Amino acid sequence: MVCASCAGQESVFACRECGSEDHPYGASRCARCILAERLTVLLTDPTTGRIHHQLQPVFEELVTSDRPQTGIWWLRKKPGVGPRLLGEMARGEVEISHDTFRSLPSDRAHDYLRSLLVALEVLPPFEVRIERMLPWIESVITDLPADQAALIRQFARWHVLRQMRKAAREGRLTSTITNAARRRIRLAVNFLTFLEAHGATAATATQDLLERYGEHVGGITSTDHSFIAWLRRTRLNTLSLSLPCVAPPAPAVTVSDSQRWNSIELLLHDRTLRTYTRIGGLFILLFAQPLSRIVAMRTRQVALAADSVHVTFNTIPVQMPPQLDDLIREHLEHRGKSLYASRDNGWLFPGGNPGRHLATENIRAQLVAIGIKPYENRKATLFQLAGDMPAPVLAELIGITNSNASDWARLAARDWTGYIATRAH
Repeated sequence: MVCASCAGQESVFACRECGSEDHPYGASRCARCILAERLTVLLTDPTTGRIHHQLQPVFEELVTSDRPQTGIWWLRKKPGVGPRLLGEMARGEVEISHDTFRSLPSDRAHDYLRSLLVALEVLPPFEVRIERMLPWIESVITDLPADQAALIRQFARWHVLRQMRKAAREGRLTSTITNAARRRIRLAVNFLTFLEAHGATAATATQDLLERYGEHVGGITSTDHSFIAWLRRTRLNTLSLSLPCVAPPAPAVTVSDSQRWNSIELLLHDRTLRTYTRIGGLFILLFAQPLSRIVAMRTRQVALAADSVHVTFNTIPVQMPPQLDDLIREHLEHRGKSLYASRDNGWLFPGGNPGRHLATENIRAQLVAIGIKPYENRKATLFQLAGDMPAPVLAELIGITNSNASDWARLAARDWTGYIATRAH
């Protein structure tokens, strides 16, 4: 079939404004022209009579999207939180700033619009997990005495949030790190409450009180260490508190190799599962990749050839096995995008919000629902790989430390001590 213009005929579907036969919508107009008209009305600055200069990127992004009908639907969808706020920004009723969003509910509609404005560089980058921590901290300390609340704010600002921002800059801020940060703050509050009940403060806490606190809570964990070590380091407590040594857990495996291979077979063949879930699960089960790293992968880490697919998890391209390579090709052909905007930010697994990758929870929840626990299965994969190759190769191949690789090699009971000497020759 050819279009009417190519056939030399007048089209009954052509838009009367732009002449396009694509995206017909309504009577003799296309969706793109209708969307442009409605966005112009919404985003016009009344003081200039033109689209607000800061919101011009929003206009261009939505109008040039692959699916202009979706943009029209977004403008009409009730309750219209995003479009209404954009209109208020265009008219100068609210600032085009992060402060505006901080004063509004942190819900899906506001988060989406905020992410869109960041992705289009209308607003500077921000990290939603850190933003949500700020009001959460205030809710946790609301009933504390003023001096304790001030101390927790100080700890949160200069230690906990600083670590979260560092993780965000390095692209490794996950829900696991965020939950650990919240736990540190809760434990700090618990410790201060215990001290107050015993007539002490953070500054006057003694070793005896610290040990009694440990007995009270059933043992001091590495998470408790964070606040107490911070008190010592900042000289807010000068009484030489001594912390018990908490050894890191040794590598352990709770999933058998047969269970692991059953899960691999399931993910390779069950087409009722989302493609990104199948790929993410297979990256765990075959290459011991953590979910936090999987969701943050870039398309540039995948190299397609006529007869092969290579993925670089760390520094070495790894050829994908049959069936998984087909899944990856299929995924790249139909990779999702955020709902109303079309800009490609290079994520292998793009998320629903503009400029952001898929959240770990999206894959984790679907894997757990079919009986695959990511953390436990990753350990089973590490155990198997450590038995198949020397620790230095394992570390370089999948991106773990040499120390971690050596720990798994010892657990796998394979002696690769001669490998380094052999490699040197």
